[in-house]
Amino acid sequence: MSNKAFTQLVDAHYAPLYRFALSLAHNQADAGDLVQQTFYIWATKGHALREFAKAKSWLFTTLYREFLRVKRRENRATSIEDLPPGEQDIPAEEIDRTTKLDAMTVMESLQTVDDLFRAPLTLFYPEELSYQEIAETLGVPIGTVMSRLSRGKAQLRSELKKAENGVSAQVVPFDQDRKTQTS
Repeated sequence: MSNKAFTQLVDAHYAPLYRFALSLAHNQADAGDLVQQTFYIWATKGHALREFAKAKSWLFTTLYREFLRVKRRENRATSIEDLPPGEQDIPAEEIDRTTKLDAMTVMESLQTVDDLFRAPLTLFYPEELSYQEIAETLGVPIGTVMSRLSRGKAQLRSELKKAENGVSAQVVPFDQDRKTQTS
């Protein structure tokens, strides 16, 4: 593969791979490492892919497998401590200012969905992969993908309702306090 073709591949798939990696890793540095490792693996083994049209699916599958490999290795290591929650947050200046608050709420709610369901949801919605592509990426049958998407959607709906009620819950007590003070 020529340098130009590799550069085009990276340009075409970097952002979606990074979003997927971030949804899995919850950490910008780890997400960047996963994407970089995925492209490194492509550079060393991608030439073996017979159909270049399947490169996108191959990249997502490789990233997901690399994530699982890293996670297994971390689970075996007992001396590694978790990062403090503040270090896992995305700095406000890196958030696209044109993004609507609703989209941000959805992405935040998506981060609370179980890992098992978050991966297929992320591949299905933001990355727009087909059920077949998701099944190949995650290494599970299509029926499992459909089941996980269904359960994931239910969890996501529940989290979105909690987020919506959280906003309403902040307003309602204020109104109730005002009514009791004037009564």
